[in-house]
Amino acid sequence: MTFQNQTILPAVKNGKTLELFLQSSYEYGVILDSQLSQIPSFIKAAKREKKKLFIHVDLIQGIKNDEHAAEFLCQTLKPAGLVSTRAAVITKAKQRGIYAIQRLFLLDSNAVEKSYQVIKKVQPDFIEVLPGVVPHMIQEVKEKTGIPVFAGGLIRTIEDVDRAIGAGATAVTTSKQELWEHYSK
Repeated sequence: MTFQNQTILPAVKNGKTLELFLQSSYEYGVILDSQLSQIPSFIKAAKREKKKLFIHVDLIQGIKNDEHAAEFLCQTLKPAGLVSTRAAVITKAKQRGIYAIQRLFLLDSNAVEKSYQVIKKVQPDFIEVLPGVVPHMIQEVKEKTGIPVFAGGLIRTIEDVDRAIGAGATAVTTSKQELWEHYSK
C-alpha cells in the first residue's frame, strides 16, 4: 500500500528543491527546514501546479510549533497537512480537516512508549517514524497503533526505501532527489 500512489514523499527544503518537486510526477510533498516567509510562496506555487504540501511545523523558522501556529497555518495557507511531534498541532490539524502526521523519534524504549500514549490520545492520520531505517520498529508501530506509517530520516538508498516499505511503511519521506527519480511514476 502506498500514500496516494506514492512510495516517496519528496522533502522540500528550499526554492531549488521546490522547483524539482513541482516538475516531478509526485502530487504530495513535505516542506522541511524553511523560513515562515517562504511558506506562502511554496504553497501558492504547489497549488498552481495542482500539487499538495504538508508543512512540518516543528522545522519552520519564525513560527512556534503550537496550536496557535497550527491554526494560523490552516486558516491562512491551507496546506494538505501538518507534521509535528506536538499533540496540540496534530489535534488542530484534525479539527481543521487536513492530514495530521505525528512524528515519532525512536530514541529509546521509554520515548517510544510515551509516544504510543500520545498517539492513542490524538489519533493522527499517519505516524512518521524516524529514523526510517529500522524496519522492525516500523512494523511494531504500525501493528501497535493501527495507524499507517511513513518512514523518514537516514533513508539514503533504494534498499533503505524497499526495506521500509517491506516492513509496512505506507511511504518514505526523503530529500534525496535520486530516490525521488527512482520511484517516480
